[in-house]
Amino acid sequence: MSYIIGMNVSDVTTDRQFVLGSIGQTFDGKLYKYIVYDAATAAAAGVAGEVAYYVAATGYAANAVTSDVSDSDSVGAGVIQATMADASYGWVQIKGQATLTIALTAGADGNALTAVGAGDGTLDVSGAVTDAVVAYAGDASAKIILCDFPY
Repeated sequence: MSYIIGMNVSDVTTDRQFVLGSIGQTFDGKLYKYIVYDAATAAAAGVAGEVAYYVAATGYAANAVTSDVSDSDSVGAGVIQATMADASYGWVQIKGQATLTIALTAGADGNALTAVGAGDGTLDVSGAVTDAVVAYAGDASAKIILCDFPY
């Protein structure tokens, strides 16, 4: 991975600043992906510290994410880094330790986590081999996860 000149993970813009899907690394070794936010049916803004999911059908290919799990394909995309409105561009954390602002739907330390069965903006314990595991609970009570979202 590389450092991207001008990358600031807390920046949100209404016009694209980088190639969608770009992967950048910060000096602490965490990885981030550049995405476009889709407020989806619920018209829900993306909230910093909550989990985003790939939009159903086209999200991964288009690097489009939402925090409305009902409009997703049940695959987590990353942890939103700054509050995002519909059609805005920004970063989600995909690798490394992250602290969520919302509790896990369920889980204990060490559990594999998925978007399947999760509430909006969070993750749930993986219960089936077909679940897309995207993180692990580092300290569930403190809302700390170990991100392992897909590139």
